[in-house]
Amino acid sequence: MPDDTPRARDDQATPSFERRIVAPADLAQAAARLPHPRVFTNGVFDLLHRGHVTYLAQARALGASLIVAVNDDASVRRLGKGSDRPVNRCEDRMAVLAALASVDLVTWFSDDTPLALILAACPEVLVKGGDWPVDRIVGAEAVRGWGGQVHSIAFQHERSTTETLARIRGAG
Repeated sequence: MPDDTPRARDDQATPSFERRIVAPADLAQAAARLPHPRVFTNGVFDLLHRGHVTYLAQARALGASLIVAVNDDASVRRLGKGSDRPVNRCEDRMAVLAALASVDLVTWFSDDTPLALILAACPEVLVKGGDWPVDRIVGAEAVRGWGGQVHSIAFQHERSTTETLARIRGAG
C-alpha cells in the first residue's frame, strides 16, 4: 500500500466514529451488515460545507443507511480541480465524514470512478449531486439492474470548495 493510501484504523484509542471507515476490500462485508435500503454516494468532500452536509442528509433520507466513497488523493488530482487539491488528505476527509450522523460507512477509491465499490456494496439507492444527470451517474445501470433506484439530488445551498478557496486566497 503506498504511503499516501488511507488505512482503516481499529485500535482502541481511535474515536468510535473512525470505525465507520472501512478498506475497499472490506466494503462488501461491512455493507452487508447495514440496514436496508442502503444508499451509496461518492465524491471528494475536500472542505466540508453546508452544501455537503445537506446533500448527505438528503441522501441518507432515501434509505436506512448511507455509504460514502471518497476519491483518494491521487484520483482527486486527476479530476483537474487544481494542483493544490485536495487541501485535506483522504484519511482526514474520511474521518470528518465518518463523524457525521447521516453517514454509516466511509471508504475510498483510487480508480477514476467508484464502480467497483458500487458493485461490491450492492446499494438499493445510488445518489449523486444535482450537477450529475441521472443517465451519467456511474453505476446507475447496475443498480437499476438489480432493482434499485438512482437519484440526482438538486443543490439546496450553492456552495463550492473551489469558490471557498478563491475567497480565502483573496481572488473572489
